[in-house]
Amino acid sequence: MTRVFAIGDVQGCLRPLNQLIRKLPQGSKLIFLGDLVNRGPDSLGALRRLKQLQEDGVAECLLGNHDLNLLACDAGLRDTKPLDTIDDILAAPDRRELIDWLRYRPMALSNGKVLLVHAGVLPQWSLKRTLSLAHEVETALRHKKYRDFLAQMYGNTPNYWDPTLNGFDRLRLITNTLTRIRFCTPEGEMEFKSKEGLESGPAGYIPWFETPNRKTKSIPIVFGHWSTLGLLNHQGVIGIDTGCVWGGTLTAIDLDHLETMNPKGLVGDRQSLVIKAISVAGYDHPLRM
Repeated sequence: MTRVFAIGDVQGCLRPLNQLIRKLPQGSKLIFLGDLVNRGPDSLGALRRLKQLQEDGVAECLLGNHDLNLLACDAGLRDTKPLDTIDDILAAPDRRELIDWLRYRPMALSNGKVLLVHAGVLPQWSLKRTLSLAHEVETALRHKKYRDFLAQMYGNTPNYWDPTLNGFDRLRLITNTLTRIRFCTPEGEMEFKSKEGLESGPAGYIPWFETPNRKTKSIPIVFGHWSTLGLLNHQGVIGIDTGCVWGGTLTAIDLDHLETMNPKGLVGDRQSLVIKAISVAGYDHPLRM
């Protein structure tokens, strides 16, 4: 039986990536939750490896904020920063093939039993709406004029969902939610500065998955992005960015085990799910947190 695993943020850490793959059952299908590149020592090698896995039918890769940063830098719309490790990709002979492959990766995935995203969702979004909105950004990235979207992608506003939003404001809001959200108000107004633990948000802000009227409460969500949380199993969500690039681990969650052991998702007031995690040691980053 082919097993399916969700894997947290690789961020250019090729050696832990290869070690984790060897540790998983042979023939497994892999879904990477974004931030495929950047900050780690071999972003080019990691991206080439992930591209090959996807083209071989072994894997799929979501887009995270660091991957979108690569697309913006490639388009000449953003300068690399001191801690970025994407210059090797921008100088690679297969740069164009890698960038075009990256543009065609999804923003969210679901089989109807679990939702996979890089960062999170807003309380007003159902599963169906989340996938539909993700597709809007995917369409913009795959368009021949995708650079027009990238040029308007950055910014912290609007930070509250309004279904009447349109154009680049709508796409920016969707992108920020799926790839950057950590804290929001109970009504879903986002802020983007706080990056520490669950209690570190500004007054009036809570982790996105603790919003009381979240429409995705009935389905487990697996996400990455928030490395300071470590392995999180809380409120029906599973966070698996365990800080591989910061000296932590690279973690995989067995999605088949998740569905088998939690056939009805969250039952009653149970706050955590039964999960099976497999990890390998991450990169010993000289600037690790």
